[in-house]
Amino acid sequence: MSYTIGIDVGGTFTDFYLMVAGGSDRIHKTLSTPDDPTEAVMRGLAELAEGEGLALKTLLARTIRIVHGTTVTTNAVITGRWAKTGLLATAGFRDALAMRRGIRERLYDNKYPAPKPVVPRRLRLAVRERIDSTGAVLRPIALDDVDRAAGIFAGEEVESVAICFLHAYADDAHERAALERLREHLPKVHVAASSDILPELRYYERTSTTVLAAAVGPIFGRYIARLTDRLAGSGFGGPLLIMQSNGGVATPERAQANPATTLLSGPAAAPSASLAVLAPHGEDSFITIDMGGTSFEASLVRNGAPAVTRGATVNRFAMALPAMDIKTIGAGGGSIGWIDGGGLLRMGPASAGAMPGPACYGFGGTKPTCSDANLLLGYLSADGFAGGRMTLDADAARGAIERDIAHPLGLDAMTAAAGMYRVMTVGMASAIKEVSVERGLDARDFPLVCAGGAGAIHAAAIARELGIARVVIPRIASVLCAAGMLATDLRRDFVRSLPGPFAAGNTDSDRLRRLAEAMAEDAHAALSADNVPRDRHRLEFALDLRYAGQYHEVEVPAADSAMLTDIGAMTGAFHQAHDRLYGYALAGEDTPVELVNVRLAAYGVTDKSAPRPVPAGRTPPRERLRDVRLPGREHFEEVAVHDGETLPAGFRGAGPMIVETPLTTALVPPGFDLELDPFGSLILTDTRA
Repeated sequence: MSYTIGIDVGGTFTDFYLMVAGGSDRIHKTLSTPDDPTEAVMRGLAELAEGEGLALKTLLARTIRIVHGTTVTTNAVITGRWAKTGLLATAGFRDALAMRRGIRERLYDNKYPAPKPVVPRRLRLAVRERIDSTGAVLRPIALDDVDRAAGIFAGEEVESVAICFLHAYADDAHERAALERLREHLPKVHVAASSDILPELRYYERTSTTVLAAAVGPIFGRYIARLTDRLAGSGFGGPLLIMQSNGGVATPERAQANPATTLLSGPAAAPSASLAVLAPHGEDSFITIDMGGTSFEASLVRNGAPAVTRGATVNRFAMALPAMDIKTIGAGGGSIGWIDGGGLLRMGPASAGAMPGPACYGFGGTKPTCSDANLLLGYLSADGFAGGRMTLDADAARGAIERDIAHPLGLDAMTAAAGMYRVMTVGMASAIKEVSVERGLDARDFPLVCAGGAGAIHAAAIARELGIARVVIPRIASVLCAAGMLATDLRRDFVRSLPGPFAAGNTDSDRLRRLAEAMAEDAHAALSADNVPRDRHRLEFALDLRYAGQYHEVEVPAADSAMLTDIGAMTGAFHQAHDRLYGYALAGEDTPVELVNVRLAAYGVTDKSAPRPVPAGRTPPRERLRDVRLPGREHFEEVAVHDGETLPAGFRGAGPMIVETPLTTALVPPGFDLELDPFGSLILTDTRA
């Protein structure tokens, strides 16, 4: 018997999805250990092994693959606990990191301060060199500047160095020379060059991304080394793959070469997992949400393609690598309720996390949280939380809410808890609007796929807030990202800047074709180096196009490499994409179109398991009753509670009701019909929509 395991390290819980060869699976959660995330990983693996009746070494010896998503790099940037980093920049441009784009983040707030740069000015050092945008050398690199900088970095005990020269995307010779020189002087220092991290134009974004890669490089390297050592020491000999922000996976070596690819990796697997959940229903367009203990993520998938952005930020720092277009807010089960200066109730973004956790956990937390409110409202079972492994303290929850929320607002504890639930719902609905309405799409046109241990309690209320008629809660919702990691492919992204006019007669189609062929060769070589057979390679090209004079470009996918050089077809596709995104197109108005970048996403296709059906002949046990205060109502009433582990496929019912599984609870409010599909997903349909 063999296993594959998906692991998602979150701020409150570390999730595990164990797939057994032949189709069965198991899901598991354990509290995260922020000081050393490998502790929670190894503890959870030991608990999985115990559940299988095996020693840990036996389980890991039979494990053929582990896919791992981590928040180590994200947390380093969010908390500012990155490695001490230096920067080598072209002379005259070392302050680009501090000047940024010169555009206000808050348009009408001219006093909103920019974040302090990751690299302080004294460690941003200039190198005399200049290559122009065509790749021509205007000034040879002054290697004595690099030697002098190495001495300063050594004296400052810098752990990592970023190299970003002005036009290195056109020719990386000067960056390569500086890289080799630094490694001679500082062999133990991590070095990242922009031509390896992000070889495209836009100097600030390239610099910021390279600096982030350098700043988290030593931290990520130490974490992966510790994790791989502990896994190997416990008997694991198979490949370990790392979840990336782009929705694909990579080998540890690839991820360490560019650790910035993991900066937003945590929720990136949810769209892939949701695609698998909806595949039996013939649907490939949806909104997926993931509400855990600390954060809430929302993303949109359209026609089977998850939305990808290259304008992501991490703690307000630009990160221009391809990343899933996911809106993240501080809204989870551990989100702390508080009263602002204007007397208004707020929820989050601060979280009680895993330790001390919500007041009801009994681990020393005293702040009122979303989970405390859900317990008081009757949505959570005090005795059945986390599969019965934790008993929740309702008195502690009530005390925290009364002290910090109810008394300051002149309310009773239950009304305050209902208000906390309502504020959470509205906040999460607003996040969904950012990935749908603000992208020119109507949220009502998409079903809502709900993930995360806390999400199913709020999913129906969020859907009603947005006018969404259908909610899908997968059987594995509480560990959906961990499961999704086993449904992802290896992915490498390649980009080359080729700025110039894009029009028949003005575009050098042969040059574009040769560049695409060279990129394809690089992609095949990279995937082959990762032991992916050639027949499992899949390449997807795209061009970044814009109207002349525009600031931003639009990524236009090509159906194949032949379409890439079909100027008419790509221009027509660009006009359509521009119209969909911005509500207008300038086709036929003699407005020139410009080419900016050529992109290639290279996939190494992995084996994936089909969803496992649930037994159709199970007879549900007699329902239990629990006093619940339903959303929008002012009094408690008895509501049926079903055991989701025993419901048979095809089960139907009408709200209000609650469906409990060991690791999540689903609230079905009045006006929603419930159906259990053949694969164990709960389908909620709003009869009022």
